[in-house]
Amino acid sequence: MPFLPLALLLVLVIRALRPLVTIRFGQLPSMFIGSFARCPEVYLCERDAGLYGRRAVDVWYHENPISNLQLKKMWGRSLHTSDLVRIPARLNQWLPGGQNHVIPLWINKRSTGRDIEGLLAITDPHLQFTDEEEQLGGAYLRQMGVPIDGEFVCFHARDPVYRNTKLPGRDDTHNAYRNVSIIDYLPAAEEAARRGYFAFRMGSMVQEALPSTDSNVIDYASNGRTDFLDIYLAAKCRFFLGCGSGIDAISTIFRRPTIYANYVPLHHISTWGPDDLTIPKKLWLREEGRFLTFREILQSEIGGFARTEQYDRLGIELVENTPEEITAVVVELDERLNGSWQPMEEDEELQRRFWSLVEPSELSKVFRSRVGADFLRRNRELLD
Repeated sequence: MPFLPLALLLVLVIRALRPLVTIRFGQLPSMFIGSFARCPEVYLCERDAGLYGRRAVDVWYHENPISNLQLKKMWGRSLHTSDLVRIPARLNQWLPGGQNHVIPLWINKRSTGRDIEGLLAITDPHLQFTDEEEQLGGAYLRQMGVPIDGEFVCFHARDPVYRNTKLPGRDDTHNAYRNVSIIDYLPAAEEAARRGYFAFRMGSMVQEALPSTDSNVIDYASNGRTDFLDIYLAAKCRFFLGCGSGIDAISTIFRRPTIYANYVPLHHISTWGPDDLTIPKKLWLREEGRFLTFREILQSEIGGFARTEQYDRLGIELVENTPEEITAVVVELDERLNGSWQPMEEDEELQRRFWSLVEPSELSKVFRSRVGADFLRRNRELLD
């Protein structure tokens, strides 16, 4: 490799400069859109808060394949990125003392993009659209019938098509526990439309078209999606109804309220967004014929299960949220945002009981989010 001697020389020069300035390398997790969105944004928030030191220049290169080219373009405007540093970065890791020149985000293995310090709620987004991009996005919304002062929501349900298509030959059955049915999300989308919103079904590749006759429920994922609009719509929506699948990370980094329906595993529940709501999948213990309580889940390894076979091994069936539960949490968030939400007397006590089971940890230090009120009312016995 003719570039190898130059790369080695560059690494040695960088190390010699460290008394004056520290140059560090990092790989952007570009392959999957969730990590590609959250990780850089959380990194920038933590960097601006002084968590990584001030006297450093951080340079990034991309993981391949890249999940969204628009997101790549936008991160290129906010980060120092160059694929030319890929080889120097790897050489640096092979040579003794390389840790000083690796961005701490990766040394600490905080690459999930979790907002551990709760900084997203008190900072502005680092990504911005150009004037040309704003015009392009606005033109698309007008084309779809959304008026200038109109509002819209986004919704998405994870299915196996994206990974099976993008990563052919790679067995993704270990992620099957995360899949959900888009049909169960449709009543919630239609309820949002009844409340005056347009509702865009999101997804890069989807298993089935959306069977809705409501003209304000738009199956964007099946008709005309682009990398640009994936980012624009999620960034501009009133709120995003997702399932923790990746694309809902775009709404998070643009500080849009987000609903995580069918969320699992429970140890990874979002805690930092003050407007975010979560309703988890329930876990049915086949042998005993009952649901596991939240205490049993959260205070055991089950709360961190991230592979389908782990649930299968213990005879646990994951039960998806009902259309009624999903619709109820959409109504709650809409009314909370509009200032018309009317809580029941028991709601705060149910929230307290749930969150008392979630211990501060390396995954979560700040607790601002809520679990859907209707979900807890329906399942209060799981709080025992």
